[in-house]
Amino acid sequence: MKAAPAAQARLLDLQATDTAIAQLTHRRQALPEHAAIADGKAERARLVSDLVAARTRASDLQAEADKAEADLVPVRERRARDQQRLDDGVVNEAKSISVLTEEIAHLDRRISDLEDAELQAMEDLDEATAREQELSARLAELEASVRALIASRDEQVVQLDAEIAAQQQARDGMVGEIPADLLALYDRIRARSGGLAAVELAGRRCSGCQIEATPSALAGYGAAAEDDVLRCEECERILVRSHGRSA
Repeated sequence: MKAAPAAQARLLDLQATDTAIAQLTHRRQALPEHAAIADGKAERARLVSDLVAARTRASDLQAEADKAEADLVPVRERRARDQQRLDDGVVNEAKSISVLTEEIAHLDRRISDLEDAELQAMEDLDEATAREQELSARLAELEASVRALIASRDEQVVQLDAEIAAQQQARDGMVGEIPADLLALYDRIRARSGGLAAVELAGRRCSGCQIEATPSALAGYGAAAEDDVLRCEECERILVRSHGRSA
């Protein structure tokens, strides 16, 4: 393939622009905020789940405490009535007094059990409420952190997108200065060689693969016409000679 030395030299400018675009794109994709935001969202999902569970437990414990208190009311009232009957002498037969006394003792035990259940429910409720408040605070703190990360990421993405757009605009202007067949060769090589297709022949060395050319290859490069498009015998990238670069 043949191409004017100036067109070959322009490939190096195109290569520099493509490398810059690739680097900027990689930076955009590799922003640490991306991973931090993903981690934060995953942690938020876990906290929300834990918070729902804590709220459910607190609600259940409140219901238990309310039920225990509600159950106590009729038992206390009955116990008070029985005690009043006993105190007032309404029951005066020995057998009836014994039955009433036993009932009062049973009601006392029942009241004690219900009060213990209520107390335990209230203690558990206090712990569950504290857990709920802790999770709520952690969730609020995490959400604020994630919002800050998103804002930082978006700011950087806008800046990088602008830089990429500027480089792409410069690239669009360059491709019109390069013959179509040379550009097609460049694009094919770039696609299969990790993005690097056009490099300088720096002395005896290909600046792409960094391997020194063999004497026979150097002789071929030296004998080639200025408009011959050279290729590295090792990596097959396009080699741009220094005279082409200065043309």
